[in-house]
Amino acid sequence: MDQLTNHIYLYSDTCNVYIIREGDHAVLIDFGSGAILQALQEAGIQAEAILVTHHHRDQIQGLQLAAEAGIPVFVPHSEQELVSEAGQMWQAREIYNNYNNRQDRFSILESVPIAGTLKDYSYMKAGPFSFEVLPTPGHTVGSVSLLLHLENAVYAFTGDLIYGPGKVWSLAATQWSYNGGEGIAFSILSLLSLEEKNPKMLLPSHGAPMDVSAIPDTVENLRSLLSFRRHNPRLFLLRETPYEALTPHLLFNRTSMSNSYVLISESKKALVLDLGYDFMAGCASGTDRSSRRPWLYTFPFLFREYGIQQIDACICTHYHDDHVAGFNLLRDTYGAEVWCAETFADLLEHPDHYDLPCLWYDPISVDRKLPLKVPIVWEEYTLILHPLSGHTRYSAAIEFQADGKKILCGGDQYADEDGLACNYVYKNMFEYTDFKESAALYQRIKPDLIITGHWMGFTKDKDYLDQITWRGSQLARLHQALLPYGEYKAPSSDFCIQMHPYQAFAAPGETVDVTVEAVNPLPKECVLTCSLVLSAGCICDTTVQSQMTPAHGAALLSFRIQVPETPARRIRIGCDLTAGDRRLGQQGEMLLTIR
Repeated sequence: MDQLTNHIYLYSDTCNVYIIREGDHAVLIDFGSGAILQALQEAGIQAEAILVTHHHRDQIQGLQLAAEAGIPVFVPHSEQELVSEAGQMWQAREIYNNYNNRQDRFSILESVPIAGTLKDYSYMKAGPFSFEVLPTPGHTVGSVSLLLHLENAVYAFTGDLIYGPGKVWSLAATQWSYNGGEGIAFSILSLLSLEEKNPKMLLPSHGAPMDVSAIPDTVENLRSLLSFRRHNPRLFLLRETPYEALTPHLLFNRTSMSNSYVLISESKKALVLDLGYDFMAGCASGTDRSSRRPWLYTFPFLFREYGIQQIDACICTHYHDDHVAGFNLLRDTYGAEVWCAETFADLLEHPDHYDLPCLWYDPISVDRKLPLKVPIVWEEYTLILHPLSGHTRYSAAIEFQADGKKILCGGDQYADEDGLACNYVYKNMFEYTDFKESAALYQRIKPDLIITGHWMGFTKDKDYLDQITWRGSQLARLHQALLPYGEYKAPSSDFCIQMHPYQAFAAPGETVDVTVEAVNPLPKECVLTCSLVLSAGCICDTTVQSQMTPAHGAALLSFRIQVPETPARRIRIGCDLTAGDRRLGQQGEMLLTIR
């Protein structure tokens, strides 16, 4: 072990393993092959914890040794499954016809249990030391740098963000899609963010320790490659001016995916409307957690340039990940409350209960569940949330006035630059009359400015309102013409059964309460009969229940299932439906994990 400072040592292995030592106890940054354990044992030092900068195998291939030694392991939050559920990744990862070049297959070969995760912007206490977790995507989507504040200086353990002055360890790792260079842009942003921390020493996973003067040359070389590839031409411009003022008190975040807005009060508090992925410089292939990572890159700009004193709350138009992924970070980092329409707050808090697209991986606790059609006062503003089914059933339009303009935040309801495309997704529980109803809402409100989830805000006149009214009627007419609504009207997602929770997690032998929501698709009252289809080992006293249900109405039926004694992942439980004398078959299912 080479001593770098009074407390920091370096051990050369498949990667640089750093030992932060106090007496005979130490914290390790990355782990390599695990050979460090023998070196520590010979030196009489006990490892208290292992903090991992990213999931690549050269960083952690020996982690099983740490598990056997009982040393707690902490990994980047967004990469947790690539360590704790590596086996599942290997089983599920596409191989044939694969267009995903992300280096997630440079993960360990078998799962290793973890003690916890390193959440972005948090402080991790390990032994007598405290580490600031700085998100530094680039080498991987989920990479972090760990900043140790020690003896009036900052020491940055940077993983593979930088190798040396002007150099990075890998460029192949920065290709997060088939032919993109997403990680190049994110590396630039991360290096500039790291430079602002003014660390005394950069301690990389590969390469020699260096000082912060190594960053500018690296940024310049990456910028040149980015320019050569004709990618992200506005990267530096957006970093300098990430916000555009739509009105003096309403800002549009030009870097986010989807669009995010900030409403500023006279007291310099901020209300954030939607926040998925701040400063999205490129989208990685795949949709697993390790491919989607929010951060709060532009928020210091709000404090610095607009004099914001407090991020008071955040509110979403709908539950999709690109509108809410940043909410937990906003709460944890800035103390912002999470507000949500009461009609879909449960979706944020219990995503595992639902079978819907675009669910965020983690529950998001809702501090304030807002009623619809009721004025909500925040600072000098009054907001009204309106039901806005269409893009998804679980959505709300947010109406407010700012700087003399009536503004309507409609999320993803209408698409394209002209705002005329009806942006519906059947799996989102769209119904064919939704856009007739939303057009009527827009006609009634007559906003001066409509702000949207993925397209520029626009001012629309009566002609626009008349066009969306006509288009909503046309959409309804086309569905009525194409589908057998007079004889059979299932939900637009096709299926008459929903089981709640959709995903259930239980210990061996426990019981799980399940609610079956069954829709009558027939144009007459009839008896709906639901029959559970149980996997081997599951027990339910009553597997068949019936209820008289009006035409196109719904029945709610409750079942209690005792789960098997053997751990298993995603046992399937189905539900067979009969409406009157019409057998519709297994219209729904749920997934049960026993652990």
